[in-house]
Order: sequence, then C-alpha cells, then structure tokens
Amino acid sequence: MAKIDDLDLKILSELSNDASVSVPKLSKKINTNSSVVYSRIKRLLKQQLIQRYTIDVNDKELGYSVKSVTGINMDSKKRDTIIDELFNINGVREISEVTGRFDIMVTMYAKTLSDMHRVVSEKIGKIEGILGSESFIEMKRRTKTMPYVSE
Repeated sequence: MAKIDDLDLKILSELSNDASVSVPKLSKKINTNSSVVYSRIKRLLKQQLIQRYTIDVNDKELGYSVKSVTGINMDSKKRDTIIDELFNINGVREISEVTGRFDIMVTMYAKTLSDMHRVVSEKIGKIEGILGSESFIEMKRRTKTMPYVSE
C-alpha cells in the first residue's frame, strides 16, 4: 500500500470532485504552493493512486432516462461466454461478480422503460446459461461526495 499523508488525501478528494480543476486553482483551494501540488499529483500518478482522469456524462441529457441494476444467476460453467454476450448488448455498462443471492450484477441504461423491457426480456433472457434475473429500476439517485480522510 502506498504511503500518503493528509495533503495527498486533500488532493485526491478535490480531484475526485472535479478532475478538470487546474493546479493553481487547486493549490489556492487547499492553501498549498502550486509546485508542491504539482509534484504530489505526479507522485500519486506514479503510485497509481490516480489511475485516470475522466468525465461524468449526463445520461439523461443524452436521452437515457432509465437505469437498471439487474441481478443474474447463471450456469458458472458458461460465465465467460455469458459476460461476453452481455457486453455486446447496447446499454450494458458494467458487470460485477458479487456475493449474495446473485452471481453477477449488470448496470445498464435505456431511453425508455419499454426499451429496458426489451433488453431484459428479449436479449438478456435469451442468453444460454442464464438461470434467472431480477431487475431494479432506479427511481431517484442521490450521491454523496466522499472526502478522503486519514483515520
């Protein structure tokens, strides 16, 4: 595990909230010299604590207003084939192998509830090796920005 201090945690928290912030603005916000912040970011990248900078796309503005998390039980002998087939379905974003009553959880987006129904019933439901599924449609999302703090 990489050795980090409170300043590193502040930088990680701020970049997690807005990866596009400039080093001078970030420096001012956390009250630290720009050259120190720049060198810390370089070190965090080298240590792979920062793996990449990315954007958060507003799916609703693109017309994808329905989000579903679907739990799937499957024949474990067909795991890799099933996962490959799931990733070939438009709208499937993420697949997590989990513990609990499901084998995998699939996060997917669709433009309408009817589109989501088609994906679940006509595409996922027809994949050989899927034993059953249960879908959870997101009604409302609330998020919390998690600050990184030392314990």
